[in-house]
Amino acid sequence: MGVLLRMLQDRHEAEEALQEVYTRIWLRAQRFDPARGRGMTWVIAVARHLAIDRLRARPIATEEADYEHIPDSTPRAESRLVALGEARRIVDCFGTLEPARAAALRGAYLDGLSYADLANRHSVPLNTMRTWLRRGLMALRNCMDGQR
Repeated sequence: MGVLLRMLQDRHEAEEALQEVYTRIWLRAQRFDPARGRGMTWVIAVARHLAIDRLRARPIATEEADYEHIPDSTPRAESRLVALGEARRIVDCFGTLEPARAAALRGAYLDGLSYADLANRHSVPLNTMRTWLRRGLMALRNCMDGQR
């Protein structure tokens, strides 16, 4: 009942679904295999699948009043200010790196370039590029943690 209440969020519908769960268990009891898990786990799985089926069968509300209950997902002013401050810190920390290594980090993690492409671009061996990126990330993390 707890699973059905949590998922359906309507006590009357959960009670009806519980009756259907008991019926399904009664009719399919021969399918239960104790070697695959506990009985309670099987019962909960049956209830969960029934609740999902009921949720999928619900009509999609399109009335304007229903949109009032949708939470606003845009970041609040405080969150935007914190993100802006973090962005400034990242830019400042990139400034502490050697220009070629900062460019390699940007290429790898912002532009999605492969290690081989970056090694060719910067005319260094592949393992050197890997070392640049690993050490560059460590330097950025230390800088962001305030350990310049």
